[in-house]
Amino acid sequence: MKYICIFCGSQTGSNGIYAQSAVELARSIVAKGMGVVYGGGSIGLMGVLADAVLARNGSIIGVIPRALADREIAHGGLTQLHLVTSMHERKAMMADLSTAFIALPGGYGTLDELCEAITWFQLGIHDKPVGLLNVDGYFDALLQMLDHAVAEGFISQENRRILNAAPTMQSLFAAMKL
Repeated sequence: MKYICIFCGSQTGSNGIYAQSAVELARSIVAKGMGVVYGGGSIGLMGVLADAVLARNGSIIGVIPRALADREIAHGGLTQLHLVTSMHERKAMMADLSTAFIALPGGYGTLDELCEAITWFQLGIHDKPVGLLNVDGYFDALLQMLDHAVAEGFISQENRRILNAAPTMQSLFAAMKL
């Protein structure tokens, strides 16, 4: 089975569309016969995503550092839950278990994971597609900043294309060839 790694917030955000998008993404992934790898939490968008996958009898693997297991309230009903020692080990394991990466809205952790997946692709550490579901324009400012970095000569046009961004799952899946 192919697994898509989903990066998303440990909060649900202030707009209900973020949680709705997590549910719709879960439905779409399960309908394609794929599974989900994610941060292992039961709260925020992580919990919404996990519950939606499980409600559809999908496969979901969580990876969470022991130190965060209590704080993020590790999800108890997952297909598999891996407890690791560090955030570095978490990101490496999530990458190893996945065939693609998609970011939903989130905070610093989500941005960290997304940027590392992009950087690893750029460095040739993996060749897995990286996508960003731009729910209700949440990532517009980030995308503008990346385009600004291209214009200023810090990111090449080729490397800018590593990140596939789209406002709908269907268009994102098509861009990522999933």
